Amino acid sequence: MSERVVLAYSGGLDTSVAIGWIAEETGAEVVAVAVDLGQGGEDLDTIRKRALDCGAVEAVVADARDEFADQYCLPALQANALYMERYPLVSALSRPVIVKHLAEAAKYHGATTVAHGCTGKGNDQVRFEVGIGALAPDLKVIAPVRDYAWTREKAIAWAEDRHLPIDVSKKSPYSVDQNVWGRAVETGFLEDIWNAPIEDVYSYTQNPAEPRDADELVITFDKGVPVAIDGETVTVLQAIQELNRRAGAQGVGRLDIVEDRLVGIKSREIYEAPGAIALITAHQELENVTLERDLARFKRQVEQRWGELVYDGLWFSPLKYALDSFIENTQQHVTGEIRLVLHGGRAVVTGRRSDESLYDFNLATYDEGDTFDQTLAKGFVQLWGLPSKIAAKRDLGR
Repeated sequence: MSERVVLAYSGGLDTSVAIGWIAEETGAEVVAVAVDLGQGGEDLDTIRKRALDCGAVEAVVADARDEFADQYCLPALQANALYMERYPLVSALSRPVIVKHLAEAAKYHGATTVAHGCTGKGNDQVRFEVGIGALAPDLKVIAPVRDYAWTREKAIAWAEDRHLPIDVSKKSPYSVDQNVWGRAVETGFLEDIWNAPIEDVYSYTQNPAEPRDADELVITFDKGVPVAIDGETVTVLQAIQELNRRAGAQGVGRLDIVEDRLVGIKSREIYEAPGAIALITAHQELENVTLERDLARFKRQVEQRWGELVYDGLWFSPLKYALDSFIENTQQHVTGEIRLVLHGGRAVVTGRRSDESLYDFNLATYDEGDTFDQTLAKGFVQLWGLPSKIAAKRDLGR
């Protein structure tokens, strides 16, 4: 039996050409693996047929939309994960799902090697290869674009010479990666960081500057999981999809950021993540109501580190697993409802309600019914400031 290579397959030009190229260069049989993460576009049967027509001995297509939402997007939501405090990890979250399916396919089909279409300048090569190393350390990895200087021009010539069933005429001015959690756009004129993005860049969101009526909704959470929108029960996937639609229609979730890549360069990225931004906004506010102060403060530190680990391709790492356990523990009281108004590119919280709330009206009010004993405050303030006061006396020479 010939050696086998499992290829992460998108259905596009580069990975379609890679099927035959890998087979010729290595003598191995190629198994194509395509994973549906809610990115839209062609259906899985069409993608599977193209892979076989391009020379794959087998093509595996997996509908992983619910898996992605429940096991990857939900932990990111509960972590309020925003890399550099802005980016909701659109591409970074999708890679470990694909890696998991690649490793499973390699085991099932007896493959010795995994292949991907990443370049040597991006983060995804790290996410794929470190992930494979964690799940299936005996597998080898090849990356034709990176390792063999494979260019788009070479790919087009290869496809034309061999009459592959691929439309090579469509050349997008951008590089786009998308899934149900969001959409990432880069390259082209966007590489000049002085150039403003134009409306053609966007697909998941409408222009927030256009006049329209605001959209008000209520999101219900149960232990940190979104379970209903306006009283209608939803799965995690349905919650993301519905908020992509409603928040996207209001222009919510557009991001223009120069971010720090793992490989050491800065890269200009345009993101659209209407559902992710709306859900994280609501979840953060419910935590403000239900998490004890010191727990909330420490969780914010954990959230930043969690996001960095995921961005840096360490989803399957010991530290990430340990932080998962901490974050899961923090969600036991994150139950309640958040009212959001979506309008003009913003998701604004206007109401909070929870049986697990730590907000006590009678302690907070300045009006009739105030139960806060203000006579205790003077001594508290004196004791709280005592260390600073003693140090100040020493430093001032008194």
